[in-house]
Amino acid sequence: MAHYIIRFLFCNLLICLAVGVLLGAKRLFRRCLTSHMQYRLWFLLLGILAVPFLPVRLSGSLPLFSWLERIPAASVSPAGSAAAQAVAINQAVSRNWMNDFTMSVARDASIAGTFLSALWILGILAMILMIGRSRIQLHSVRKSALPLENRRVYQIYQNCLSEMKIRKAIPIYSTAFLTSPVMDGLFRPRIYVPLPLISDCRKNELRYILLHELQHYRRRDALVNYFMAAAGVLYWFNPVVWYAFKQIRTDREIACDASVLELIGEDSRIDYGNTLINFAEKISLSPFQFSLGINGSAAQIRKRILNIAGYRPVTVRKKLYGLLSCALTAILLSGFLPALSSRASDTDRYHSQKNSRNISDLDLSTYFGAYEGSFVLYDAASDSWQIYDEENASTRIPPASTYKIYSALFNLQAGVISREDSRIPWDGQDYVFDSWNADQTLESAMSDSVTWYFQEIDRRLGISAIESFIQEIGYGNETVSSSASTYWYDFSLKISPIEQVEMLEKFYNNDFGFSSENIDTVKDSIRLFSGRNGVLYGKTGTLASEGRNTCGWFVGFIEREDAPLYFAVNIQAKDSAAGAAAAELTFSVLSDMGIWDQGR
Repeated sequence: MAHYIIRFLFCNLLICLAVGVLLGAKRLFRRCLTSHMQYRLWFLLLGILAVPFLPVRLSGSLPLFSWLERIPAASVSPAGSAAAQAVAINQAVSRNWMNDFTMSVARDASIAGTFLSALWILGILAMILMIGRSRIQLHSVRKSALPLENRRVYQIYQNCLSEMKIRKAIPIYSTAFLTSPVMDGLFRPRIYVPLPLISDCRKNELRYILLHELQHYRRRDALVNYFMAAAGVLYWFNPVVWYAFKQIRTDREIACDASVLELIGEDSRIDYGNTLINFAEKISLSPFQFSLGINGSAAQIRKRILNIAGYRPVTVRKKLYGLLSCALTAILLSGFLPALSSRASDTDRYHSQKNSRNISDLDLSTYFGAYEGSFVLYDAASDSWQIYDEENASTRIPPASTYKIYSALFNLQAGVISREDSRIPWDGQDYVFDSWNADQTLESAMSDSVTWYFQEIDRRLGISAIESFIQEIGYGNETVSSSASTYWYDFSLKISPIEQVEMLEKFYNNDFGFSSENIDTVKDSIRLFSGRNGVLYGKTGTLASEGRNTCGWFVGFIEREDAPLYFAVNIQAKDSAAGAAAAELTFSVLSDMGIWDQGR
């Protein structure tokens, strides 16, 4: 939960920027936009506010905003720094492939994140209580209200219904507990008219007020009110969102005024404006969340009066210009959607594209013990899967050093390194691991998981090319941060154990269409053992938080005479969950299943 609130806060920064774009567009196109268009333009914001909570991921941002999707979702301590090296589990010199060096990640499931999550939930509960209080107050008004008995006013109301061609029977009530007329109800709307207004209003004034209320019904403004109330609950802490809601309410009333003026004619605008002025002191803001009325603050009424005074019938040309302005603004704002979606929506679940699978469940709880995690085994010969804990097997997490398989492949394919020339000079920095303090080739760097080597070749390749390669092969969530040094462990790029296996199968069969020589070069670099059961290839990976190993990977395949057997194992715990432990667990399971002789 904690890391979701961090992402949600990031989304709020983008939402603030989107509000700025909307306000800028309203100002830029103010001469082109009609009152109705200015109000409807805000519907784009309501759609944007919903994006972080959609269960699907939106993609395909405009080039102008592509940088938004690469902002990292968690803070990290780059590998190779003193802080990162200090928490590594293996301080000694080692060429052992199981001694995968830990990446120290400042994970977003932090105390601060947990505190913010709790605070957000408390705010939501407070907002729900406020809405509940409002509904209770309105319910009291409903119980005390009586059907309108004043024949004169009732006839004016019936004429208004006829004038607006509304056939639905919308009941009207009188009440002594309101100072402003309001309309309430989405599916069963009702109008409540204060008793003082009935006695004080002249015929035309009552007509204008009732036409205004009925315009709210015709325009389905109640539905917008519900959307705003829901968004207000979720975004209670964002002052920019509240400011935008205030502007929406003002623009809604101005648009409703314009609709009334379109009905009664330009010549009646002075009378309509005087009605608003005459009752400015008598009407007030509604205390109810979902009600609609002619009311408003002094500033809102002042703005409405100015718009009424300057009202002119809308020409066809202005309508077309308004539609074009709205379309341009919508296209501009669409650039925010992928970043909002990829940061806050649940993209951490993988749903396989394969329509059918021969899947059997494994019970490996005795092997995993206190570890959370999963075990995935795919036999290409029989096209059968064996999975322990399918929920965890479908959950995306950072790939850590297992991604180095694909980092090597991309850089080989792009010509940054080659089979014959993969040497990268040591930069002279004093690493705590002696095996890192030397020039490296792909073979040595993969064997000792020399992080600086892969960071350097990725830097040469460039983040744009990396992103293109990742999307080309469909690796995990296909999301990278702006840093070529950290994207594979900073919680931007993620992959599930099932996807790891599917990716290894594509790698082995070269479904990517890459150079077969490059595929073979990477295969050679991850070759571990040759035995009676075949040849085993694999790569470990480890993540750490606050000096503790919290996540360990071991992925690979066994090359056999008939067809390969692919595996991916992930373990997670508060401590001692490293790639080496994942590898040991894997060999124990494979040995007991008769798949791999642990004596090798």
